[in-house]
Amino acid sequence: MLPREMKLKNLNNAKGPIADFVRKNFHHFNAGVLKDATEAYIHLLDDKNGMMFLSMAGAMSTGELGISLAEMIRKKKIHGISCTGANLEEDVFNLVAHDSYVSLPKYRDLSPKDDKALKDKDLNRVTDVAIPAKGAMSTVEEAIINRWKNAVLTSERKFPHEFLYELLLDGSLKEYYQIDPKNSWLLAAAEEDLPLYVPGWEDSTLGNVFAALCLDEKLDFKIMKSGIEYMMDLALWYDETSRQHDIGFFQIGGGIAGDFSICVVPLLQQDMHKKNTKLWSYFCQISDAVTSYGGYSGATPSEKITWGKLSPKTPNFVIESDATIVVPLIFAQILGW
Repeated sequence: MLPREMKLKNLNNAKGPIADFVRKNFHHFNAGVLKDATEAYIHLLDDKNGMMFLSMAGAMSTGELGISLAEMIRKKKIHGISCTGANLEEDVFNLVAHDSYVSLPKYRDLSPKDDKALKDKDLNRVTDVAIPAKGAMSTVEEAIINRWKNAVLTSERKFPHEFLYELLLDGSLKEYYQIDPKNSWLLAAAEEDLPLYVPGWEDSTLGNVFAALCLDEKLDFKIMKSGIEYMMDLALWYDETSRQHDIGFFQIGGGIAGDFSICVVPLLQQDMHKKNTKLWSYFCQISDAVTSYGGYSGATPSEKITWGKLSPKTPNFVIESDATIVVPLIFAQILGW
């Protein structure tokens, strides 16, 4: 934990009405941890010239986290991201088809029969919203498939996110935008050429489409760089960047997005024998999963000490709450909203 005087300094650096509200009202339990985690985040970036790496699981893109995350990227408060294939593509789906999304505020009352009715209308449900398969997915699919086919012709290999970066940057989807593009975190990441890692990309709609086209011999799977290559690229980035900066780890949810990327430190230290590799210099996990047998999302930070990812002195925080509430509050304070 940070010294009390340092915590007060960092909290006072957070300007704006949201920071004032948190300063006045958030003192105990998860609210208190939220405030402490924000202070430590600001301390790492402002006082230690550090950098922050974000891992993102769940359905944060569909939950419109891009409203705050995109600005965090533009303001250089996030310096690298690991996300699921779903979060990667769903930000683009939201960008081009938001107006045709179907809100389902009574989702807890839906029966299997109701969900079948949504399926019959080509509506894919993500908790309280349904994404139109034809309106969102098909628009993006058609554009990205053309890029994949061109890559086969030129024998050019790229990562999954690189194809989407190029698609967003060339403006070919601009006519389909249905939200303010400043709220697309992937567009912000593309414009900043942000280091991005998508482990298990094949577990996504576009990943399934790519696999199907390869099975039909319409594409060559070799044009798509693999998860191992993502890990190699991440190791090179961390090794080089950590020589100049302390790097923190801000984890939303659990799963592959977090576990894949946080493992880069023991990979460098234990497998490559780079003994001078820095551990992660900050850790915050936001999850509503409780600690349980077999429940990675509920694992406490102290477990990560045993794996050589954190040290006993690393500022670490666990906020057991809904990330769609917590993350915008933290980001808003950092941004001075």
